[in-house]
Amino acid sequence: MTLDVAMQTIAAYATAVSANAENEAWPIPSPCISTCIMDGDTGLCQGCLRTLDEIRLWGNADQDDKREIWAQIALRLQEQQV
Repeated sequence: MTLDVAMQTIAAYATAVSANAENEAWPIPSPCISTCIMDGDTGLCQGCLRTLDEIRLWGNADQDDKREIWAQIALRLQEQQV
């Protein structure tokens, strides 16, 4: 998967998570798209735009924490488009 396709995939997931924010029954997907390359300058995974702390937290995160991580990813996507 190219990084452009990865960003399109992450953007689609971020939109879906935002659209379903009030739906507690909706399972929040992991941002991981198996393109794990950490950027030394930004400290973000180039595939999912998460920090190492966010990646570590994910497995034990509650729904609110997962939504917050997705919100941070959405902000990072917007920053990249500027």
